[in-house]
Amino acid sequence: MEDDGGERSSFVVGLIENRAKEVGMAAFDLRSASLHLSQYIETSSSYQNTNTLLRFYDPCVIIVPPNKLAADGMVGVSELVDRCYSTVRKVVFARGCFDDTKGAVLIQNLAAEEPLALGLDTYYKQHYLSLAAAAATIKWIEAEKGVIVTNHSLTVTFNGSFSHMNIDATSVENLEIIDPFHNSLLGTSNKKRSLFQMFKTTKTVGGTRLLRANLLQPLKDIKTINTRLNCLDELMSNEELFYGLSQVLRKFPKETDRVLCHFCYKPKKVTEAVLGFDNTRRSQNMISSIILLKTALDALPLLAMAIKDAKCFLLANIYKTVCENDRYASIRKRVGEVIDDDVLHARVPFVARSQQCFALKAGIDGFLDMARRTFCDTSEAIHNLARKYREEFNLPNLKLPFNNRQGFFFRISQKEVQGKLPSKFTQVVKHGKNIHCSSLELASLNVRNKSAAGECFVRTEICLEALMDAIREDVSALTLLAEVLCLLDMIVNSFAHSISTKPGYRYSRPELTDSGPLAIDAGRHPILESIHNDFVPNSIFMSEASNMLVVMGPNMSGKSTYLQQVCLVVILAQIGCYVPARFATMRVVDRIFTRMGTMDNLESNSSTFMTEMRETAFIMQNVSNRSLIVMDELGRATSSSDGLAMAWSCCEHLLSLKAYTVFATHMDSLAELATIYPNVKVLHFYVDIRDNRLDFKFQLRDGTLHVPHYGLLLAEVAGLPNTVIETARTITSKITDKELKRIELNCEKHHEMHRIYRVAQKLICLKYSKQKEDSIRQALQNLKDSFTEGRL
Repeated sequence: MEDDGGERSSFVVGLIENRAKEVGMAAFDLRSASLHLSQYIETSSSYQNTNTLLRFYDPCVIIVPPNKLAADGMVGVSELVDRCYSTVRKVVFARGCFDDTKGAVLIQNLAAEEPLALGLDTYYKQHYLSLAAAAATIKWIEAEKGVIVTNHSLTVTFNGSFSHMNIDATSVENLEIIDPFHNSLLGTSNKKRSLFQMFKTTKTVGGTRLLRANLLQPLKDIKTINTRLNCLDELMSNEELFYGLSQVLRKFPKETDRVLCHFCYKPKKVTEAVLGFDNTRRSQNMISSIILLKTALDALPLLAMAIKDAKCFLLANIYKTVCENDRYASIRKRVGEVIDDDVLHARVPFVARSQQCFALKAGIDGFLDMARRTFCDTSEAIHNLARKYREEFNLPNLKLPFNNRQGFFFRISQKEVQGKLPSKFTQVVKHGKNIHCSSLELASLNVRNKSAAGECFVRTEICLEALMDAIREDVSALTLLAEVLCLLDMIVNSFAHSISTKPGYRYSRPELTDSGPLAIDAGRHPILESIHNDFVPNSIFMSEASNMLVVMGPNMSGKSTYLQQVCLVVILAQIGCYVPARFATMRVVDRIFTRMGTMDNLESNSSTFMTEMRETAFIMQNVSNRSLIVMDELGRATSSSDGLAMAWSCCEHLLSLKAYTVFATHMDSLAELATIYPNVKVLHFYVDIRDNRLDFKFQLRDGTLHVPHYGLLLAEVAGLPNTVIETARTITSKITDKELKRIELNCEKHHEMHRIYRVAQKLICLKYSKQKEDSIRQALQNLKDSFTEGRL
């Protein structure tokens, strides 16, 4: 099967829904031969869950049933595809192809037997829609690509996306995880990068894709996260291991994971014979995969030497399951029996073609040896022709480059050409400072050379059929090898490399708990700190007894940056990477929600306020007790009374949950929440006033904002008339006086409740403390004394 090279998407996604707005999704990765099944109930009229998963998979093809015969309420998925993914190829498949019974049988036959049984009996009853989507997806792939998926070769995961942290598509944009915000407006010269771009120092395509997948769906399993962190600890403390692994991973081809495609699919020979398909390209891809596999297996002993003495569980387990696995030696022996020892994977086009032509050992096939001689003769004739032209036309610097589309062609510097080129040169094209051209003799030799190479490819494929069938028996071992190399590439070349380029004290290992507090000491924004050397760090502390922070401050004081910073640090911690902070401990987060920015959505005919409300409604409908919510302004786009009422009401709703909420606002009245609810804490970004101008310090401090009427100061700087400013100052003073009296009454009324809550908060902190028993006993006694004496 022809491969989709590079980092382009290789996912084919099938979608189907029922009347209850339950959606089944099957995502088939052509590159790694894996199938990911999900089934869930849509809680949003805009199909946010489906949109989030489609953003994650970034499919090249989306398969849906037809709309014409569908009942009302069963066309939302198809409309979402039309609205948001118009550039993606959409395939409408007959509803009869979405057969859940056939899907269950297909998966039972195609799924790899290792490492775990799938438990289809239980899954089939509850998740029939995803099996129906799988049946349609596999049927389309086999028909479109002209292949048959090999039995027991497919890696299948059920409900994979929801075993990870869920970040909706809007939050991915707001947090700049994959692309910088407003990248299209700022242009490519914008220095600000996304989190993905900052950590994208991986060396393989598979490692890059794994990094992207982890950032979009971080882990929730603490054991897995700590396994990665332990590996990172050893890499950071053992320079020889880190350097050695970095060098060894360079020996593996960049497209190692691609090799799985050609061992998981069998070509449909009958179809090709009837339709007369050209086998040359397919044969070339198959030979390339064999060479790539040989190169990877040759590098395995070097990997074994590099990690032999590693102490951490991850590297020790890789050594045991991969480096000491006899199946790889067996595959290497089979490959060595027919493939020449000197053949290596190459990326230069003509070198790669030559390696593919001479991949098989000499003497195995007579027709192949004849085709090779023709290939060599025509290649030599082409180089002789170039030598002849250099002398005949006095062009000493005439070059003979090669690419797969044109074959050989001439490249001449424009400085060497005096007047017109000789008439022998044809297809003359200016290309920068050079001229690209050909000739009738070169075109004829190119055709013969390409034909000879094609014959070599076809004959080689015929000779390699037995080897391909033998390798397919061990396809699960190759899947494991590809996954291991992608994981090592991400941890070593992305995580460890990014951390090693910063001073040692700048990043620290996070601690993760099931139900502890979220505490980040001197945290920094991982993206902005690389741009601004004087970035000011800020801390955060949240617990079940203090689960909401109200952050106040003038415009440009750092509120939005702080909200982003908290989320990005949590994401880095849950992918198993060090975080930019002096210290960090956090409760595992299952979902991140953001509501940031204010603008009209013209596509959906929504005003700024309507857009805010839709995003807020999605949060309210999907929030859980382990979620992290950051909201940057709410209710600003409508009347002040309605906006404040809506913001206050949303805060009260979130306070009733155990979710952690960080709420940034300009509304001073929201600070009153802290006088009524003891689990609310108010913070502000400190600003100094000098000569009626705001001097931003970007430092987060306790308490409400101490800058009086900063909006009026900004208005004065903007040039509004003094009379307008003075009138506004008089009006706001009267309003502020009334609010202060009301706040004082609330403080007196709820004072005792606040004292009890502060005790509870300190007790929760001591619960998760790792101090010795004597220290904890002393802290409890001090707490008791403070409470009874009224000092708390």
